[in-house]
Amino acid sequence: MLKEKNVEELIVIPGGGQPNMQQLLQQAQKMQQDLQRAQEDLANTEVDGQAGGGLVQATVTGAGELRALKIDPKAVDPEDTETLADLIVAAVQAANENAQTLQQQKLGPLAQGLGGGTGIPGLPF
Repeated sequence: MLKEKNVEELIVIPGGGQPNMQQLLQQAQKMQQDLQRAQEDLANTEVDGQAGGGLVQATVTGAGELRALKIDPKAVDPEDTETLADLIVAAVQAANENAQTLQQQKLGPLAQGLGGGTGIPGLPF
């Protein structure tokens, strides 16, 4: 009968020794600063969305804040305000989709460096 032995696996860090905590902290701080800078850039960058072939245009920031709404007079029909409302909603949604794409482009690489981007509060991806 064979007896099983408890075998512990040793984790070996390349180069031996402990990781340089100071260097890890500096990297984390730099990533945090880069992320903050990217978020500020997003807040100042505007993207557009449109609906109805351009009859309604919405402008939002990269952070999703609605900044402007343009409505072509041709889209205004007092007898059919429901269609106008639908066009406005569609334009704002299109602008927000463009803002999310911009967020992923600017923040995605930074979020991956922080552990993959999943579960980071404030990030939509």
